[in-house]
Amino acid sequence: MRARLFGVLPVYGLLIAFAILLATLLCQRESRRRGLPQDTGLDMILIAIPLAVIGARIYYVIFRWDHYAADPLSALYFWQGGLAIYGGVIGGVLGLFLMSRFKKLSFATLLDIAAPSLILGQAIGRWGNFFNGEAYGEVVSDPRWQFFPVAVEADGQWHQATFFYESCWNFLGFLLLWLLRKKLQRPGSLFLLYLLWYGIGRFFIEGLRTDSLMLGPVRVSQALSLLLCISAGLLLLLRKRKEGAL
Repeated sequence: MRARLFGVLPVYGLLIAFAILLATLLCQRESRRRGLPQDTGLDMILIAIPLAVIGARIYYVIFRWDHYAADPLSALYFWQGGLAIYGGVIGGVLGLFLMSRFKKLSFATLLDIAAPSLILGQAIGRWGNFFNGEAYGEVVSDPRWQFFPVAVEADGQWHQATFFYESCWNFLGFLLLWLLRKKLQRPGSLFLLYLLWYGIGRFFIEGLRTDSLMLGPVRVSQALSLLLCISAGLLLLLRKRKEGAL
């Protein structure tokens, strides 16, 4: 049974809507601060969010096709959970790239504007996993640790509250990006920092989860997180050494 507010509205969908609202406000504020055309932030949301949701759902369904094969139509019910953030990032980045080409704007600058909103939205979205009873970790058998926020009760047992761990990590990442957004001058550096920060947290937390998307014996999100950490870290280091500043 999916969690619902007042027995009607799915909490997961409400959280997504709230995250989109905050993202719109933050992107609008940042685009104005950077002197971009009016409503650039709003355009970013209108273009990137639909592609992000589609990308997140396609990514998830690809690696969980065995779950949807018997009822392919259920693959469309994204409000019931099953949105893979890396697929969402890919879809959203594609949307911003298309927007940058169409409106003749810096692609890297658009990514920097989006980065704080993106990780804040991820922090909020993880609570959708809580209400849907998903994205938790291994069973916590020691009664001394069977309490929230260390653990969460699901399926009649206490599990590691991995959704909460990641939500906290992402919120700290938002604070970091928001504080550094004026100090990092080179376009694209803020987004690279997002990839590095999120990748580090996701790599370790993913290893605790019991519902990881798998490719054979490999946890897909964990492998991708490691790749992004290494790539973003190296690019930031090269920028620092070459230009003396980020």
